Amino acid sequence: QVQMVESGGDLVQAGGSLRLACTASGLSFADHTAGWFRQAPGKEREGVATIIWTGEMTYYVDSVKGRFTISRDNVKNTLYLSMNSLKSEDTAMYYCAAKYGLTRYPLRTSEFHYWGQGTQVTVSS
Repeated sequence: QVQMVESGGDLVQAGGSLRLACTASGLSFADHTAGWFRQAPGKEREGVATIIWTGEMTYYVDSVKGRFTISRDNVKNTLYLSMNSLKSEDTAMYYCAAKYGLTRYPLRTSEFHYWGQGTQVTVSS
């Protein structure tokens, strides 16, 4: 059974930093593209950042470029998201997700098969 468990969400002031982690089990994590998605109240879930299995390619939504960094450790089966210069508009539930192989649409939620339960990030202004 595939499980993806997020951690690291918290309440933080604007301008602050957080690091999210997602540990995967029940799958060959190193064979999967993995990513972070977020959903704010009343909004659709959106892709934030994704990384291919080797870590050589990363993709970011424009609103987080230069502030967020996605990384992975395939030995620990863990995905990370380092978030700096947080803004109130970053407030959302953050989910990690994985899909086997590559995708032409790395920030599209429908491309991903396995999902975690989410971790809440709240940025106060």
